[in-house]
Amino acid sequence: MSERKARAAVGRNDDDDEAAAGRLGQRIKDHRAARGWSLDLLAQTSGVSRSMLSQIERGQANPTVGVAFRIARAFAMSVGELLETPDATPNITVVRADDRAYHYRSDRHCRIRTLSPLDLEKDVELYEVQLTPGGTLRSAAHYEGTREFLTVQRGRVRVESGADSADLGEGDSATYRADIAHAIVNVGKGEALVLLVDIYR
Repeated sequence: MSERKARAAVGRNDDDDEAAAGRLGQRIKDHRAARGWSLDLLAQTSGVSRSMLSQIERGQANPTVGVAFRIARAFAMSVGELLETPDATPNITVVRADDRAYHYRSDRHCRIRTLSPLDLEKDVELYEVQLTPGGTLRSAAHYEGTREFLTVQRGRVRVESGADSADLGEGDSATYRADIAHAIVNVGKGEALVLLVDIYR
């Protein structure tokens, strides 16, 4: 989005600044509540201070273009979507490899990165999962009717769904029930890399 459009979206004119700030503050509060996020979590995810976010939500401050962009990115939205300005909304949503907001989990055995926009959650979700040798990603049952689709990009893994299991090698794919306990286990000697899609009914 061009800087001109962003500025037009964030600060229109002095007459309606107060009303615009109130609407924006309420939209941010609504998006935060819908995700079950605290102000502290939004501050951590966006890089905008808690006190600034609190002022914006109360309509006491109008964010700069940079601040609005960071808040929108935390919600996996464009500034245009956050401000309800469709003409400022791009047709492409990009998830950058180094965007920490999309690093769902990271420990010494398993790293999960979300590849799909966060606002698609509970519709369809796409993940990149890296497992060290012997590493396991175990999941409790998701919502009824949920299925997972998995493709092995590198290494060897075992997929478990309930009492059933299957071993997969590079290039293999599998689909399985995810509304029961399920797991992905690295059974190879090296790191395993898989693409994982969750589809909710």
